[in-house]
Formats: sequence, structure tokens, C-alpha cells
Amino acid sequence: MQLRPAGVHEDCQTDRQMAEHKDLKAEDRAVVDDMVGRARLAMDAIREFDQRRVDRLCQALGWATANETTFTRLAQMGVDESGLGDRAGRPGKRFKIMGVLRDALRLPSIGVIEEIPEKGIVKYAKPAGVIASLVPTTNPALTPPFTGIYALKCLDAVIFSPHPRSKNTTLATVEVMRKTMVREGVPADVFQCVRTPNVPMTQYLMSQCDLTFATGGQPMVRAAYSSGKPAYGVGAGNSTMVIDETAEPEIAARNTRLSKTSDFGSGCSADGNLLIDDRIYDRMLAALQEEGGYLVNKSEAHAIERVIWDVHGHRLPDSVACTPQRIGELAGLKIPDDRTFVIVENDRIGPEHNYSKEKLTTLLAVYRYHGFEQALQMVRQIYEVGGKGHSCGIYSHNDDHIDQLARVAPVSRMMVRQPQSKANAGAFNNGMPMTSSLGCGIWGGNITNENVHLKHFMNVTWVSRPIAEDRPSEQELFGDFYGTETD
Repeated sequence: MQLRPAGVHEDCQTDRQMAEHKDLKAEDRAVVDDMVGRARLAMDAIREFDQRRVDRLCQALGWATANETTFTRLAQMGVDESGLGDRAGRPGKRFKIMGVLRDALRLPSIGVIEEIPEKGIVKYAKPAGVIASLVPTTNPALTPPFTGIYALKCLDAVIFSPHPRSKNTTLATVEVMRKTMVREGVPADVFQCVRTPNVPMTQYLMSQCDLTFATGGQPMVRAAYSSGKPAYGVGAGNSTMVIDETAEPEIAARNTRLSKTSDFGSGCSADGNLLIDDRIYDRMLAALQEEGGYLVNKSEAHAIERVIWDVHGHRLPDSVACTPQRIGELAGLKIPDDRTFVIVENDRIGPEHNYSKEKLTTLLAVYRYHGFEQALQMVRQIYEVGGKGHSCGIYSHNDDHIDQLARVAPVSRMMVRQPQSKANAGAFNNGMPMTSSLGCGIWGGNITNENVHLKHFMNVTWVSRPIAEDRPSEQELFGDFYGTETD
């Protein structure tokens, strides 16, 4: 370890921070410093809580934010404020908070959390510290409770930085959380929210907290990773589903509609591309239309493309998370009122072909493939365009096909016969950890490829005791190479 004279490291660090945050207003710096200080005091006040007390607090927080009346109010407030998403459907996301609470209550987080006697290992949980949580504009009523339950379970404090487009909803949600803490005899400052967010202030907040959770767009994630502190970020989605010849088209089409229309396709897990075996292609296309899909012709597809992406292939904001009718209106088309998503037939993949990119709205691209090897090749090509590390899925009863896709797809999670946007982040009928933040691993430039959950909110101390020697012989270790000639 290199030693420095006292004060040298601290002075250099302060100078560097001043240079990095030169656009930060003095009053905003003072606000952040005060919030971080109060968060640390709140953590001190709860640091001796035992598991039973913490679990009760998590239950109180879960009920306060996920009861149907409160969550519906906050979820719809978020849609009204941001102009993004499905006002009628978003309240259904309350089940995510319930799932997070289920997972949190089933795991220990105080003191000893795991023992491995045969290895002489005992693991002890410790708080991660003060967490900066960057809240996306599409989930201002969901991200704070998700983060809050896991953080409280680990005795952390959280400072939320809302997206300006939905900051009032985030503030209202965090206020519910603060009042709940006070009622339970806990300092409100366990949870705080930046009231007037701006980019320099958020960057400074991340540099002063111990850990950042960045759920949102790539600029936000990159800023979190460059803050100088540990950060969990997410990657872009471009969810692609393979429909092989053994699939049941009617079930696959129903699940596709559920995934594609959930919150008007705003989620990064929403189905974006379907690769369909040519033997069931026509049947699948018919089933999609039975489920409410509007199949566009070539001229309509060209018109829609111009309002989804600009001439450089960048996503335009006006059509994000909106109805098919709104997409049609922007494109100068009339889409019937009973249609719930748009279907575009496509046969081209590449960065210059926009329909092979992430959609983030009620738009679906479908492809025909001939033989499963071609499907696998198309999967590789699509993820070279975008979405590496995120997710894919398959509708199949052929275990060999499922295995082949799992070996090839550059994704962190793969759903089998499930609606992606309902299943990726955890569901009550699969074993994925409940979350609102999906790590995309090295593929997506993230530190983890797991669903972000309880383990990511804690430090862990490994205690090791001596065990009987576990030393294989050299012959066992080197196998056939043992004793042979070497250069």
C-alpha cells in the first residue's frame, strides 16, 4: 500500500471534485451536503435494529406504498405529469412492490446471513451506506418503494433524484415513505428526495453517496459510472422472441400482446421483435391480429418509421409509450380504435434498419425464419444492433431449441413461454428476483447481469475458520500433463 503524508490525498480529492463540479451552484452543493449528512444521522439511529424490527418496517413501507388506493393515485399521477404510459394499466405495477417485499422478507439481512460449515465460512451483512437512487421518468411511483424496501432491509438510507419530467410524483411517493417511517418511530431522513433536480446537482449527489442505483437512459447510467463511486446501472433493451414450430401461436400471441401493451410498451423488456418459424408464420400473424395487432402495409410502415426515428436513426420522443392511434396520428394514418399495438413485417437487420432497434412503444417487428439455425443467426444480428445483455425469450416445447438459444443469445435473462415485460423483472409464477432494475452485465456495460435485488444493497464480511486441508495431489491437478516434458 502506498502511504501519503496526512492531508495530501484529501486535498487532491477536494481539488479534483471542485474541478469536476465547476457547473454546480453553491446553494445546490449545500443542499446535497446537508441531505447526505442527515442521511448518515438517520442511519446511525437505526443501526442497532434487529431483523424482526427491520422486517416490520419493510412491511409498513410496503403497505403504505402498494395498497391499491395509494399506488393507483401515485401511478396515475406519474402518467399525467410525464405524459408517458398507460393511465389505466400502470396501477397494476403494484404487484412489483409486493414481490419485492416477498423476496426481502424471505432473506436475512442483519448479522449472520449465511453459514457454510464444510468451508468454515460465515457471512455477515453490513449496510452499503447512503444510496443515491436516480428515478426514471416512467416509474416515479415504483422505483422509490422498490429501492426503499431493499435499502431499509439492509439499514441503508436513500436520497432519490427524480427525473424532472416526473419529479412531483417522485416527491409525493417519497413523502408517503417518510411519513410511514415517522409513524414507526424512525427518522424520516432515511428517505429523502431532491426537490429541484438538475444535472450538476445529481452528479454531485452521486459523488457524495456511497453507492448509486441508476435506472433510466444511457446518459444517466454513464454519469453514474463516472461519479467515482460504485454504481449499479442498466442497459438498453431490444427484447427478441423466437417462436418455433412447436409453439402454440394463440398463447404466444396473447403473451406478446400483454408484454407489448403493458404501460404502452415503455419498458425495456417489452417485446420488440418476433422471429417466427415459416411453418407457423401465417397462423401466428393471424393470432397477433386476433389479439388486437394492426398489421401495416409497406407505405404505412415507411410513414410510421419517420415518426419513430429521425434521419440519423435516433429515437424521437413524441411516440415513446403511446397508443397505436397516437402513432397513426403522428404518421398521418388512421388506426382503428380497437387496435392495441402495431405490427410491421420486416426482413432486414442492421443499424441502418430502424425496425430492428429498440421500440419503447406499442410497435412490434416480425420476421420469418427458415430453420432454427437461421433464427439463431438472426438473434445474433439483432443484438449487434442493440440490446446486448438485456433479455430474450422463446416459445417452444423443444428443449434442444431452448438450450441452443440459451447458449447463443448474448443476454442476461431468457424467458421461456412467458410475456417478457411481465416476467423479466420477476413474477409470481417464475423464480426471477423481483426488481425494477435489470443489470445487463459486461455486454451492456454494467457491473452485474443479475436482477438487482437485496444482495446488491449490502456489504458482506466473510469470516473464515480453519478446516481440514483441501489440497489435491499434483497428479489430480495436472491430469495427463503431470510428469510430461516441458520446454
